[in-house]
This record gives sequence, C-alpha cells and structure tokens, in this order.
Amino acid sequence: MTIRLVVVDGHTLHRVGLTHLVRQHPDVEIVGEATTAADAVTMVAALEPDVVTVDVALPDKNGLALARELRDRWQSLGIVVLTSFGEDDVLFRAMETGVSAFVPKTAPEQEIITAVRHAAVAASSFTAPGLLAALDRLREAREQSPLTRREIDVLRHLHRGLSIPDVARALFVSTSTAKTYVARIYEKLGVSSRVQALQAGTELGVLPRHPATV
Repeated sequence: MTIRLVVVDGHTLHRVGLTHLVRQHPDVEIVGEATTAADAVTMVAALEPDVVTVDVALPDKNGLALARELRDRWQSLGIVVLTSFGEDDVLFRAMETGVSAFVPKTAPEQEIITAVRHAAVAASSFTAPGLLAALDRLREAREQSPLTRREIDVLRHLHRGLSIPDVARALFVSTSTAKTYVARIYEKLGVSSRVQALQAGTELGVLPRHPATV
C-alpha cells in the first residue's frame, strides 16, 4: 500500500528536502504541499491523505495548534510533527496534542521515513526519538522539585498563558480548586505573582527556558 502524504511547511528548502527524501521510498507518495495551516486543513479535507507532516513554526499558526485541530477533525489521520526545536517541552506538548510522531528535522532521514510509516498504521500511538531520555529528565526534575506532579501541571498551564478558569477547564476541576493549586504553588515557591512563579519553575527545571507557544 502506498502511503499518501501531505507536507505542511512554510520553508521552501525544508519542503524540497522532504520531497527529495520521499522520492527515494516508493511506498510513500506526496499528494499535496501546504505552506500555511489554513491551506493544510483545506488540503487534508480535499485529498484525504493517510499522513500529514506538520512543521511547528508555520506563518499563520503554531504547528502544534494545527496538529490539535487536525486530530480533533480526523481521528485516523497520521500526524508527524517535524521541528527545528528539540526541547523536551515541545516534545511533550506534541504528545499532548495526540500526534502520531515527533521528529527533529536534524534526525537521520531514516527516522523521518520510519515516523511516516508508523503514523500510517498507528495514528493514535505516539513515537519520538529520545522519548525515554526526555521522560527520565522530566522525572528527575520533578523528584527535585518541592511541587507535586499536579502542581507542576498547573504551573505548565500558567506558563502557556492560561487564565485560572482555563486551567480549571484543562484539568477538569473547579475554578476554586485551580485557585487552591495556584496558592499552594506560590507558597511552596515563596513567590507572590505568576511571573515570579514561572521564573522559579524555570530555575527548578520543570519549565522550559523559552516562551510557550501554545
């Protein structure tokens, strides 16, 4: 079976490079190329591909937000996130969106093709090079933190810019419960504001050192 692939990337050189790679593998065929998130949604709807590759940095929308939209609309679609950002936080946010695979653009070519093939047959199963190592780093950071796992989740949502009511909805708890979590975080970290809490979280290693984009 030939895997029908749509490539979503705003960078011409990246699209050309991926096209060249795919041509070396007869079981994969590029049926469409999109440069924006808006074009990608229209193209996927029209072409019904098996897999779509999505760059994290798109001109009109964050690629992870696009991936979440695609997953919500097409449960069986294979989604491979390709990124120039190799930070653990980007990997975990990609996993949270329900994508099939996360691959740095610096990965060996075979890993990219393998991710596409994986996505074609196991759209709901997540894979990523270095996932176990990233999970180990996250576990170590949490073990060294005074915060509980739930409190770290709350802090990560705050880092993404969510309001307390939004945090409550994301965690399926009441707003008052979310406020209690935030108050506990402030107390444990010895801070009095969101900015200070995020700075402390970064220093503890439970938050990334770059701004969240989704």
